[in-house]
Amino acid sequence: MLRYPSIADHGLVGDLQTCALVSAEGVVDWMCAPRFDSPSVFAALLDHDRGGYFSISAADVPGTSVRQLYLADTAILVTRFLTPDGVGEVVDCMPVNRPEQATDRHRLLRGMRVVRGSVDFTLECRPRFDYGRAAHSLHLDGADALFAGPGIDARLQTAGPIRLERDGAGDVRARVTLRAGEEAAALLTLCDSDSDSAGDDGGPAPDPLTLSDALAQIRHTRHYWQGWTARCRYRGRWQQQVRRSAITLKLLTYAPTGAPIAAATMGLPEQVGGERNWDYRYTWIRDASLSVRALQDLGYTEEAHAFRRWLGDRLSAGNTANGEPLQIMYRVDGDPELTEEVLDHLEGWRSSAPVRAGNGAAGQLQLDIYGEAVHALAQVRTLADLAGIDGWRLSAELLDWLTDHWDRPDEGIWETRGGQQDFTYSRLMCWLAFDRGIEVATRFGRPADLPRWRAARDAIMDQVVRKGWNEQRQAFVQHYGTDVLDASLLLMPLVGFLSPTDPRWLATLDAMNTELVSDSLVYRYNPAASSDGLRGSEGTFSLCSFLYVDALARAGRTDEARYAFDKMLTYANHVGLFAEEIGPTGEQLGNFPQAFTHLALITAAIALDEELDRAEALR
Repeated sequence: MLRYPSIADHGLVGDLQTCALVSAEGVVDWMCAPRFDSPSVFAALLDHDRGGYFSISAADVPGTSVRQLYLADTAILVTRFLTPDGVGEVVDCMPVNRPEQATDRHRLLRGMRVVRGSVDFTLECRPRFDYGRAAHSLHLDGADALFAGPGIDARLQTAGPIRLERDGAGDVRARVTLRAGEEAAALLTLCDSDSDSAGDDGGPAPDPLTLSDALAQIRHTRHYWQGWTARCRYRGRWQQQVRRSAITLKLLTYAPTGAPIAAATMGLPEQVGGERNWDYRYTWIRDASLSVRALQDLGYTEEAHAFRRWLGDRLSAGNTANGEPLQIMYRVDGDPELTEEVLDHLEGWRSSAPVRAGNGAAGQLQLDIYGEAVHALAQVRTLADLAGIDGWRLSAELLDWLTDHWDRPDEGIWETRGGQQDFTYSRLMCWLAFDRGIEVATRFGRPADLPRWRAARDAIMDQVVRKGWNEQRQAFVQHYGTDVLDASLLLMPLVGFLSPTDPRWLATLDAMNTELVSDSLVYRYNPAASSDGLRGSEGTFSLCSFLYVDALARAGRTDEARYAFDKMLTYANHVGLFAEEIGPTGEQLGNFPQAFTHLALITAAIALDEELDRAEALR
């Protein structure tokens, strides 16, 4: 077992309430329960010695190689071990139960089978509750092990010729040899300690796991995901990549509330050994709105409506830490409290410390979220797709408030900790809020203070054109009074602020290409030129790289766009997943997998398809 596999060396499985990362060695080295944002049960990814893991792998035999893949159009992960004596597979999935309801019971099912020859499998289960801070007890009975932690239990059941053995005070291990055609399984069930499903020495014992039951759960999970994926209406040139991105966005959505999280992990560094290690297991208004928009473009309207309801509840509640109508992020259940703490007992991935849980940026002022929120609430294709009269009322009240509060400095989209500025992107998205609100009110005859909204919209455009444009740079810049470029402005043509062929926009695109683009990969901004209050540097930002493709395509530069898109796809990991950033030697950095990146891939693919189709029709 590698001490710290690369960030990209993982696949993701989940049940729409929590998830697990499985390394290409068959090691579950990251999993939280009962929710995405709960304390970890396995966190070896952040500390090999203290974090805990659940491994099923082939014995360490010289000459063994490993391959990992997803079953097509599913979230079922297959890790194949090609040994000198045979070929074995570990099939990982998390069965989806009542996705619309929160449950205290989460199952990680790990099937083992041999397809050729014989293979020796080794199983090790070493949970470490509460980010490795809490002790646990172990009750072991052959094929059944109960790890009792603080408020949560983990029960491991096995089927087939596996007998668990105690390994130390609180862990288990097993070794089993399977031959071609033979199968075994291990089921880890996580649940509240006081739940009947937990079972204990004094309570009802759970039903034993059988192979037929394990196989039935895998089939059920496969049918669920293939049925969901079949609803995707994308028929363009990159169906495999778009579908994998859609599945990833779905996996990162908390089904009981409809709230998407930004990424599955916390603490993974933007620079190896650096301090830019944040907790992304929460729902950002911005990320979630864009994620849901991407899913809706693929035909997933139920996910869009669920998020709109969640967002409407946040507007109705109004209990934010900063006194604004919304704060930039929440927990998946809408709780606005995200106190940041440093887990200084954890080493961090490859000594990248500090490891942070919670996120202190929750109290920042980021005005752009109002544009994304209104767009999410008011985005329509038909009247039936409208967010309803209650959704409209919330949008209108928000826009009335925004007419008096848009012209303020803030921390900006990138959550810099270097002080507030008049960020151009924040103004751009405030413009979007008014523009979309006016469009919906006019189209559907909704009550609105249109004169005030139009005045605010026009004032923002005038201000951005005057103050956000730098004549010397011949480009729109990061904030007023600077000459620093910022890739967030790649959204300018996408939201309709400027035509994608407007001379000022094309000049901005050329300036970005000169300064922020490296072999089609795009940096967010230059930290050396614009202090963000943090030490160190970072890689190229994968979201921005896909936004760059989108902007090139809309500008009619389809050859450049397609080449940049195809190159960017080569940076995906072996199962099509992307982290937040790409490092200087092509390695993936930051939290993984990141919703922002996958939603931008979908958006770029759709835009590029449209422009390529248009160009081909003109030939």
